[in-house]
Amino acid sequence: MPETTVPAFDYDSVFVHDGRPEDDFEQYELRNSRQILAFTGVMPGMTVLDMEAGGGIYTELFSLVVGEEGKVYLQNPPEFETFLGDAVEKRMDGRLINVTHIQTSFDDFEPIGDMEVDLVTWFLGPHELWYTPEGAEPGALGDPDVAFSEIARVLKPGGHFVVIDHRAPDGAPATTGGVTHRLAQDTLMDMMGDVGLVLVEERDLLANPGDDGTLNVFDPSIRRQTDRYILKFEKS
Repeated sequence: MPETTVPAFDYDSVFVHDGRPEDDFEQYELRNSRQILAFTGVMPGMTVLDMEAGGGIYTELFSLVVGEEGKVYLQNPPEFETFLGDAVEKRMDGRLINVTHIQTSFDDFEPIGDMEVDLVTWFLGPHELWYTPEGAEPGALGDPDVAFSEIARVLKPGGHFVVIDHRAPDGAPATTGGVTHRLAQDTLMDMMGDVGLVLVEERDLLANPGDDGTLNVFDPSIRRQTDRYILKFEKS
């Protein structure tokens, strides 16, 4: 598939050591963050929705790129915020003034207006729609059909949705997401088609042909080495 062309931006400029936790820079290396940030095509002035942002490692990178004229939404489900502790508050406190922290399920981005967002990212996350956190009701994280419709709703025409997830074997049911924490690419492609999002680019930066896609991603033999797809979809 041909690569899309985006205006030039010096993405290396946001990876300078500037007082961020040293662990961030270690994570950048593990995650291939320089290449992935460039792949998203994020640019100054954009509005970004960083889904399932965790402690906000990528949120901060987006914040630095979009600058004063841009805006970033850091989204986590309330069920996930409990084990994050004060990580988000520590990252944002007096620093990321263009970031808005929202605690919502994956199927309700009510604080965000229709066609407000240039870029939505969901890194290692879509499989969570079929996962039930301990003590939660099934479906607590969001209805899959509604979730992808919400992503399409908030995206501007021409906006992009960038996805990274652990690969399950083609044909594996979506419910695999709640068991091995993986999602088959063909399942995701079908759901994107249903909401009018078209695949325009992909990368193999995190591919691992030696992973057959059957083990739980937390299995010590494969953890942090899973075969992961990186896909970019566009809203027409």
